[in-house]
Amino acid sequence: MKFSNVYFIGANNCFADIGGAAITCKNELETINEENLTIVSSQLRKSMILGTTHGMDWSRRPGSLEIPTVIDDDVNPQSELDSKKFIVVHGAGSFGHFQASKSGVHKGGLSKPLVKSGFVATRISVTSLNLEIVRALAKEGIPSIGMSPFSCGWSTCEKNLAVADASTIVKAIDSGFVPVLHGDAVLDSSQGCTILSGDVIIRHLAEELRPDYVVFLTDVFGVYDRPPTESNAVLLREIAVREDGSWSVLKPELQDTSKQVEITVAAHDTTGGMVTKISEAATIARLGIDVYIVKAATSHSLMALQGGLKESIPDDWLGTVIRLAK
Repeated sequence: MKFSNVYFIGANNCFADIGGAAITCKNELETINEENLTIVSSQLRKSMILGTTHGMDWSRRPGSLEIPTVIDDDVNPQSELDSKKFIVVHGAGSFGHFQASKSGVHKGGLSKPLVKSGFVATRISVTSLNLEIVRALAKEGIPSIGMSPFSCGWSTCEKNLAVADASTIVKAIDSGFVPVLHGDAVLDSSQGCTILSGDVIIRHLAEELRPDYVVFLTDVFGVYDRPPTESNAVLLREIAVREDGSWSVLKPELQDTSKQVEITVAAHDTTGGMVTKISEAATIARLGIDVYIVKAATSHSLMALQGGLKESIPDDWLGTVIRLAK
């Protein structure tokens, strides 16, 4: 399905894709990695807002007796004018994948009671994670707004994105908000339903809105030539993507250039894991948009989010750059 709308949201903007494994404990059902989420939220605030901010989460947490603090002092309006325009998309991690995998939501079949129940359970799980991420960003003073693809009317056909109107997202950005989208269970015109991954969402938004650069925050330092858990795994520092979609490793020089990069996917991951991430990153790079895949909550991720890699890549920076071949 081709999408004809290309919106202009101005210069000086970045899209951040937060991998679910980077902010959740993926082997512990519905458990957030609070430390990483706090650091990621702080780094996003440092990357997009210049000047002072105040917290925007004025709600009381369930079971808490603490009265929310409301700040009524006006913040310097110049801070908002100087802010970069960001879109945040996040994966599900230990939220949603379990429910989707057990019920087979990604395979379709809404007429089956188990699939329909799983669809509901998956959306409850992923939207609860979205709320927690929005709250974490709001605490940092980021005017974040949770936006679910399902609720925005996005849908697929044969698992491929078919309806994905970005106009509401653009309006939110133009109004000074930071949209926070997430991988979601959506309707599919051919099989009833499926799972739409965050990586596919950010690729589509990059095609429609053309950011300056895209950052994928993961639980590893970047793309490796084999599973990073293996002792001899090599971090691929720079990958060049050609117009025809083929790609090659520029740095470092691999001894066996004919060997395919080996990637593993967790058994319960219904979205394709790193395989999908690299594929969508390559598609974004073909648009002439630099993509950085980097470990979340590190000094390397902060540099990528702040746009410090556009001119040159420092030798001590750890991550993978994917860009259009020159």
